[in-house]
Amino acid sequence: MRVLLTVAYDGSGYYGWQRQKGFVTVQQRLEEALSALLKREITVRGSSRTDTGVHALGQRAVFTDEHMTIPVEKLPYAVNSFLPQDITVTGAVAVSDGFHPQYSVADKTYEYKILNADFRNPLLNRYTEHIRPRLDIDAMKRACPYFIGEHDFKAFCASGASSKTTVRTVYSLETEKNGDIITIRINGNGFLYNMVRIVAGTLVYVGLGKLSCEDIGDIILSRDRTRAGKTLSPNGLTLIGIRMKEF
Repeated sequence: MRVLLTVAYDGSGYYGWQRQKGFVTVQQRLEEALSALLKREITVRGSSRTDTGVHALGQRAVFTDEHMTIPVEKLPYAVNSFLPQDITVTGAVAVSDGFHPQYSVADKTYEYKILNADFRNPLLNRYTEHIRPRLDIDAMKRACPYFIGEHDFKAFCASGASSKTTVRTVYSLETEKNGDIITIRINGNGFLYNMVRIVAGTLVYVGLGKLSCEDIGDIILSRDRTRAGKTLSPNGLTLIGIRMKEF
């Protein structure tokens, strides 16, 4: 049986999603929990790699077990008792044997949250980027449409990426403010290494008046990383969900 899991986690204490030698990762903890539950070694494959400190509400991961006797709908309840409190399996569904957790992705949605206030909030430090100067939210909103569409986003990709192409399609990008919290929500067919955090950093530069809305198009065309905004910290970023083509 091939099973697709939906996984939520606080990434603060982990060295990202993907298993890495010498570091504790979310994938490692999930595999350990499934292996303990099913009493055999289980390997999972994720749909998206989240970096150190990045959170998720809707990560997707697949594993195969030909001998599983636990009903799929009961699996989250069973495996969660083996997981630490900062990782939770929130859903499980059987998929076809040919289902691939990466090739089956239709789109991904991320949110980046900024605390735009004079002082840090200790209860939000792990989930927001604190920026003290007041940001022009209206300017940030006006800049969003410039990112939408299929573009070469090399200017928004950190060095060290292994992607074959830097062309991606952004379907939607929205910025809203609720009290002191600014939320940047982006949906696309995929994202480059640190792309969402760089897009968010560029919108912050627009909000600070360091860049204009019209600069965005030129930055995209330049393919020059040094012209875009800084890479914001990982703690403000959450993988909200991954929509699959099969569902």
